[in-house]
Amino acid sequence: MDRKNTGRREEPVTRRNSGTIGRRSPRTGTEPVTARSALGLRLLLSAVFLPVFVALTVFFALWAADAGPGESPSRGTLVGTTVVCAVVALLAALDLLVVLRRRRRERGGGRGGRRGG
Repeated sequence: MDRKNTGRREEPVTRRNSGTIGRRSPRTGTEPVTARSALGLRLLLSAVFLPVFVALTVFFALWAADAGPGESPSRGTLVGTTVVCAVVALLAALDLLVVLRRRRRERGGGRGGRRGG
C-alpha cells in the first residue's frame, strides 16, 4: 500500500509502538506489558553531558596543542583523550536527537511541529 502525505496530521504513536520497525526481540513474558523506556532520563542525561563533553574536548585539544616534548601527560595521551571526549559528545548529541524525535512523534508533533498563525 502506497502511503502519501495528504496533509493530514498523523496520530501520535504510543510509546509501546515507538522505536524501530517491529519488535527487536520477542517478549519473554518476564517484562511488564506496559514497560516504557526512560526517554525523560535519556533527555536529561544527554542535555547535561553534551555540553560537558564538548567543553572537555576543547580543553584537552587546547592542552594537547600547548604540550611540549617530554611533558607528562604526553601529547599523544592528550590527543587520545580529546578523541574519546569528542566521540562521547557525538553520541550524546545523536541520543538527544533520537529522544527528541521520539517524543515529538509520541505527542503528535509530526513534521513542521507547532507553527504560530
